[in-house]
Amino acid sequence: MTQHSPDRRGPGRPALRDVARRRVASVLRWVRAARRTWRSSLQVRVLVSTLVVGLAAIGVVGAFVAVQTRDGLFDARVSQVLTESARATARVQATFGSSTATGSAEVQQLLWDVTAEESVAGTGQRDVVILRGPEQTSALGPLYVASNIDYVDVVSADLREAVASGGQRWQPVALPLPSGTSTVPGVVVGQAATVPVVGDYQVYFVYSLQPEQERLTFLLRTLAVAGVAFVGVLGVMAYLVTSQTVRPVVAASQVAARFADGHLDARMAVRGGDEMATLAQTFNEMASNLSDQIARMEELSALQRRFVSDVSHELRTPLTTIRMAAEVIHGASDGFDPAVRRSAQLMAAQLDRFEDLLSDLLEISRFDAGAATLDAQNADVVQVVREAVEAIAPLAERKGSTVVTWFPDSRVVADIDPRRVARVVRNLMANAVEHADGTVVQVDVEADAQAVAVRVRDQGVGMEADQVDHVFDRFWRADPARARTTGGTGLGLAIAAEDARLHGGRLEAWGRPGRGASFRLTLPLRAGTTLKTSPLPLVPPGQEPVRPSTPVHDAAAMPLLDPETGALPVVAEPEEGAR
Repeated sequence: MTQHSPDRRGPGRPALRDVARRRVASVLRWVRAARRTWRSSLQVRVLVSTLVVGLAAIGVVGAFVAVQTRDGLFDARVSQVLTESARATARVQATFGSSTATGSAEVQQLLWDVTAEESVAGTGQRDVVILRGPEQTSALGPLYVASNIDYVDVVSADLREAVASGGQRWQPVALPLPSGTSTVPGVVVGQAATVPVVGDYQVYFVYSLQPEQERLTFLLRTLAVAGVAFVGVLGVMAYLVTSQTVRPVVAASQVAARFADGHLDARMAVRGGDEMATLAQTFNEMASNLSDQIARMEELSALQRRFVSDVSHELRTPLTTIRMAAEVIHGASDGFDPAVRRSAQLMAAQLDRFEDLLSDLLEISRFDAGAATLDAQNADVVQVVREAVEAIAPLAERKGSTVVTWFPDSRVVADIDPRRVARVVRNLMANAVEHADGTVVQVDVEADAQAVAVRVRDQGVGMEADQVDHVFDRFWRADPARARTTGGTGLGLAIAAEDARLHGGRLEAWGRPGRGASFRLTLPLRAGTTLKTSPLPLVPPGQEPVRPSTPVHDAAAMPLLDPETGALPVVAEPEEGAR
């Protein structure tokens, strides 16, 4: 039976990949932390930049000094050994010329004596290698004689050929140490010499440059220690200088942050009379001026709010009297001539609008004064929106618009103030119907685990992108020449935005010319929850304006048409806003 051993590499690969991913993630976290520190700290940037520049300068200077020192030591030593080798070769040739050796043993002894004598005659560590010339064929002399047998192979074939051509030749080499594990730099100098009876030999002097290498290493080590010390001193100096410079800036930023948080009495400490003290004094003067201006503006704002509130309240009494008189006149208008009857109708309509304006001004004044409160309770948002849709149906019928709704199948219970949410939805729908120009107005409700969203979209004239930024401003109108036929006060969307903020939610707008507009109200399901996302997009992706010929209603939505008569139900007149 054939047995197969399991693949031991398979189970280990995922583990290795996990380890690699963890290491990469750790490195990325470190890089991000370093980047945040670099961006957030001026002192760190100055200190690191100073150290980097200092290290670079020390490195360049050290490299230049090391190269110049190395070349100087090498050139001086080579010049010395060339002169010394020339004299030594002359002595060797003189010794050979005066020798009376005739036999092989005598010639070998002569070579050994010369090698031993010259290896200790020079300066520093010098060895002698005598090699038989390339053209020498006599069998009386040995192939080579050397004071250190390890240096025989150091003499290269190229150097031997150069020496054979005549003159003094030299070559830098790497000399093996007795341990055989490393080498030291050296120089080999060679020149031809004639041995009696035997013929041509080549005399090589091998010089070790280990002392020069040790001096160069000592110099580099000294430069490195001095460089590190210099960079350390430079870093300390940079830290002290940046601390003295950055500390007042940090203090100014802290005071500015406290000032922005509402602590208008926050000031910087003034010490000395230098530039930083001048900066602190100027900053304090600026803070004092800003504090005085803010106080005056707050006082003026309070006076304005009180004025609006008082005027609104005071106008209630004469408005009530005028309304009573207008109702009497309007009730008897059937007996008037047409011109007077029309005047009575216009007066009644404008009194309604005036009353709505006073109500909105009072509501705005409560928001400005911080007196608006949220009467939150667990309520079904779907039911609140459905009732708002019913309330706006007569207006949609008069304007020739079709309202299309989509609601969830289940209840969406949230901590809301039903009165305020209903007012927001009515304002959004009245605004959409007014600008839909008889097209479809779509109302969607969607919820997730944290929030509920209501989106109202029309497919009318739309808005420019820069107009969206002002759509919630008080009394702002996208088209000032457009008639406000629905009787809006110009405060509906501003009040709706304040109602959304009071719930801890958001009211957002989008619009494009010819593509309509979309408003999205997002509220947290639980009071105090911070909103992060919305269950509904502000504009559905890829959705284009559609003008269906017949209304389309979701099965879960409240029917807008009476099932028996096919007519829209008659309900109370809604509150109407204006874009």
